[in-house]
Order: sequence, then C-alpha cells, then structure tokens
Amino acid sequence: MSTAPTPPSPSIPHAPNAASGPAATLSHDRLAHLEALSLRYPSSRAAISEAAALRASLTLPARTVHVISDIHGEDIKLRHVISNASGALRLLVDEILADRLAAQEKNRFLAVLYYPREAINHYSKSIVASGQRERWVFDTLSMQFEIVRQLRARVRRMTFEELLPWEYRELFVELGSAQRPGYVKQMLAGLARFDRDWGAVRAAAQLIRDLSCDELLVLGDLGDRGPRMDKVLEVLMHRPGVSLIWGNHDMLWLGANLGQEACMLTLLRFSLRYRRLSQLEEGYGVMMAPLERLARHVYDGDPAERFAPKGEGFRHATTVARMQKAVTIMLLKAEGRMIARRPEWSLEHRRLLHRIRFEEGRAVSVEIDGRTHAMLDQSLPTLLPEATGGDPYAYSREEQACIDRLRESFTRSPRLREHMDWMVQRGGMYTTRDEVLLFHACVPVNDDGEPANLMVEGVERSGRDLMDALGSILRRVHRRRFSGDQRDSDWLWYLWGGPLSPLFGKDKLATFESSFLADKEAQKERKNPYFELLHDAGFVARIGALFGVGKDVLIVNGHVPVKIENGEHPVKRGGNAVTIDGAFSEAYGDRGYTLVLRPERIDLCELAPFDGVQAVVEHGADLLPKVTTIRDYARERTLSETEAGARVQRAVDDLDALVRAYQEGQVRPPR
Repeated sequence: MSTAPTPPSPSIPHAPNAASGPAATLSHDRLAHLEALSLRYPSSRAAISEAAALRASLTLPARTVHVISDIHGEDIKLRHVISNASGALRLLVDEILADRLAAQEKNRFLAVLYYPREAINHYSKSIVASGQRERWVFDTLSMQFEIVRQLRARVRRMTFEELLPWEYRELFVELGSAQRPGYVKQMLAGLARFDRDWGAVRAAAQLIRDLSCDELLVLGDLGDRGPRMDKVLEVLMHRPGVSLIWGNHDMLWLGANLGQEACMLTLLRFSLRYRRLSQLEEGYGVMMAPLERLARHVYDGDPAERFAPKGEGFRHATTVARMQKAVTIMLLKAEGRMIARRPEWSLEHRRLLHRIRFEEGRAVSVEIDGRTHAMLDQSLPTLLPEATGGDPYAYSREEQACIDRLRESFTRSPRLREHMDWMVQRGGMYTTRDEVLLFHACVPVNDDGEPANLMVEGVERSGRDLMDALGSILRRVHRRRFSGDQRDSDWLWYLWGGPLSPLFGKDKLATFESSFLADKEAQKERKNPYFELLHDAGFVARIGALFGVGKDVLIVNGHVPVKIENGEHPVKRGGNAVTIDGAFSEAYGDRGYTLVLRPERIDLCELAPFDGVQAVVEHGADLLPKVTTIRDYARERTLSETEAGARVQRAVDDLDALVRAYQEGQVRPPR
C-alpha cells in the first residue's frame, strides 16, 4: 500500500463584486459561448442560483468510482457486484442497522436491497399470511431510508432528486424527512390497495444502489465466453453514471453489426465454442439456420473433433462442432483477403491457407515461419488449393450464401444496433480519474520500452496519438454505417487482434494453429513487452506522462487475467500499476476484481465465485470481496481537489461571467 500526497484543502473562491469596474470586452467566441449558456440559464437569478449550488458542491466528498473490467457476458454476476457495491453496502448496513437486526433479518433485508423483485416474490406470501404486510413495508422502507440519508449526504440535492422516481417522489421525500410517520403509513395504505406498496420497496432499493456508486467505469470486454452480452448491456444502460472504455472483444460486436465479415465470423466462433448462441438468437434475433444448413450439407459425417464445444447446450455437440469448423474456415478466408488489401499492417505472414500442402484432396501439412507442421484435421472441402489454380481464400457458393444471410441478420438487428450505439456514445480508448490512468490492455511498445509505431492512414502513430487516431476511426465507421461506406471497418478487426492494437497487445491471433496444429509452441500468443515492463515504476511513470498524468500515476488495465494460482498478483512490483482482469467470467475462473476509487483511498476488491440470485434470496449468500487498500490519502478529499471539481469550477466561472454579461447588457435574456 502506498500513501499518495494530498494537497491542502483549497478554499472556495468567491466571485468578484459583479458591480465593480467596467465590463471587459468579450471575444466573439466567448460571447457566443455565454449566449448559448443563457438558453439554459435565461436570467441572472437562474445563473446566480446555479453557481451558488455548484460552488457549495465543491465542498462535498470526492466522487466514488467503481471500476470493473472483462465482464464477458456474465450479466448475473455483474448485477450482484453493482447491487452490493463491491461489498460496501453490506458494511453500511452493518454500521447503521446491525444492532437492531438478527442475522436472518439482516440477510433478508440485504436480499431486498440487492434483488427486490425476486426477494419480495419469495417473501411476500408469508408476509401477507402473517398479517404483517403494512408493518413490514413501513419498517423496510424506514430502514432503507436510514441508508438513503447516509448516502444522500454525499451528493448535491439536485442529483439526489433526479434519482427519485416520480410516482414515489412525495412518499420518498416524507420518508427522507422522517417527521410524519403517520402520514407515510396512510400513503402506504393507499398504495397497498393496488399492490403498489411492494413497488415502493423496490424503488427504494434501486435508489440505494444508484446512490452507492457515483460512477461505474467499465474497462471493456462486455461480451463473449459468458452467456448473455445483451443482458450485460441492458444492466449497464439502465444505470446512471456508467462510463465505458472499449475492449478488444467489443470490437467484434461493433464490427458484426456493421457486417464486417472477419469480426462477424470471430464472434460466431466464440459463441459456438462456448455454446453461447442464445445471446445471438434470443438476444439479438440473429438466425443460425444458414450456418446449420452449411454444416449439414458440407460437413455431414465430419467428426470435427478439433472443434468440440465447451459446456452444455440444446444442440447436439457434433452439430455445434461442425458449425464451428465451418465458421473457422470462412474466418481464415475472410482474414486472408482482408490482410491482402491492408499491406500497411505487415501481416502477410499470417495468410496461411495458400501455404497448406494437399495430397489426394487431403490437407497434409502447412508451412509457417519456415517450419512445416502436420495438419491434424485434413478435411477442408471448401478450400481450393493454390497449386491446382484455385483461390484458397474464396468462399464456396454455399459459404457465400451463408455469409450473406448472416450479415443480413447482424446488420438488421434493431436491438444490436441500439446497444452498439450506446457503446460508441459512452465509450473511449482511455480515460483518467485524477492520477489514475485507465485503458483496457496496453500501450504497445518495442523491446526497449519506447512506444511502437503503427501506420494509420499514411501517418506513423504511437502511444496516446495512436489511441486517439484509432478511436476517431472507430467513431467515423460507426457514423457512416447507414451510408454503406465501410472502407474503414477492417480497423475494427485490427483493434480486436492486430499485433500493435492497444486493445490486444499480442504478436498474433493463433486461430489457425490452435485449430489445426499439435505444436503448443506454435499456438502461443506472445505478449507485448508492455506487460512485463509494467513492473518497472519508471516505465509506468513515462507512460503516464504520455497522457498528461503526473509522477503519482496509477495505471489500471484489464484484458490479461491475473493467474493467482501461478503466484501472480494484480498489483505490479513497482506499485504504480494494477491489472483488474481477475477471471470475472466463469470460463476463465469465476473470480475477478473491482477497483474502488474512494475520497480517502483506493481499494482493490478481490471477488469470489457467485452462487446466484436464488442463493442470496433463500440462504443469505453474498459475494464478499477481499479488500486491499493500494493507495491511501492523508485525508478524505473533497470534490474541489479532483478533475471533476476542476470542471465544476470552470462551470462556476462561466456562470459568474454570464451574470456579469447580463448585468452589463452584453448578453440579453432569451425570449
């Protein structure tokens, strides 16, 4: 654990006397800015009132940010981590209510906070049968608002009121004041006539969850491997204060929605390998019938042993294996054609299909990097050998028909389009929260630790400049999706698995090797030197400087699971970098980490396997993290001492300037 210096608490500056001195001449740009601001604050009184509230908010505690990474489709576990605020909500209940609740009562109360709908459905019959419904609802809401009052003290009143559901606003205001319990009981009796009293308990639980975390920051990889990418997006989209950093797996979904073939086929390969087709079929309405037809007609009788899926599912395992093999062959063809049209990527050595040697129609060997390897699966019925004048990268007629139908499903899914719109609007390549620098994977570097150059649209870029350029391309591709101009969509695949992609950070995608070769060495995907250099505090400081972060930088990444069983630790040896991908997905180990940026410290929360919602409701199970403080501040910071506070102060300065402009007649109130 390190202790970060905390500057003396700054005094909040007072606005200068608006009536003193002549009015300063405003530039055209400044005047235009203030006139735009006047549309929101149409009088000096409105501007003065807002400035006063913002100035006061600077004295509140700094915001609490929960950081999580690599969710990989685990919507149920994500929901619980959010619901219990990485274990903080249980601690708050212990602090406020523990001496009044027996163990079973506390577990039931926590279940109501975490999963109000499921808990009420489970408990309501016995509550009604006991004749204690009115008392239970009132007591539960009263305890909930003891929690609310504690949390509400840390936020601005307007922020709090924006979280109140309009149908329970008056009830919640009364519960918050705790001055008229009889009045509250009468309101609850009226709600109970229409079974809306249970809804009040659910809404109060939602309010507590929303107040317990000012911001949820997700460091990418929302889908793949886990069961439901679509439900992960629904959880995030319905929460206030969510920010997103893109991960490499997110590129597959964005690309698939645009019809980029290599992204679409890679996404299908993962969904088949881990038997996660329900997220496509039920979640997004993507039809698997064309792929099943291709597998049945072309690969009938093929054991497809190298493509055996993981886990259980409704389809026969052999059918899924044949579907995965069909997808893999089409993927290798799509990647080969794409690499050929992108010479600036220098990936010609990864075009492998024309290097396969055939004997009597069987694929017997392949040459990779000067070495010859035997092919474990020799049946490639849709691949035309180059030696016989064929194009091994061309789709067969059946493959082309399958691709066309799949593309139509992916590009026309309205729910997938809605989710991808949200991801692009809320996402970015990197971000900072004060001295904390966060991105998904890495800053690609050479062996000497210097940022590596990648040619992007005719310009060599590296470091922060590379991330900015690639992020701009991503947004441009998404904007042009309706125009049919997809020339740049190949970059989404490169962001997924290109050697110098900041979202990937490995030398290759070993899809071919893992599918067809026995050589374990050939199957290895070697990490960029960045990941080993993260243990060097000086290197981390240099990376931080690229992004304008000072010497106290803490770099936070996901992407590479921390293998605790191999002696790895999330906090790097230099003490100023941490990896929070701890195998959140069940496919990786069902553990994971969250990082909590608090006003007074930074905590690393190590998660345990989660037993599910039913275990919480029926048995009081919880996901209790092991908490390690990795950075302490000398005292609790206020909002004024943070980047967010600096933005608030700039808003105050603008409002003060608007007031002066109103007073001097430089800006007139809008009609």
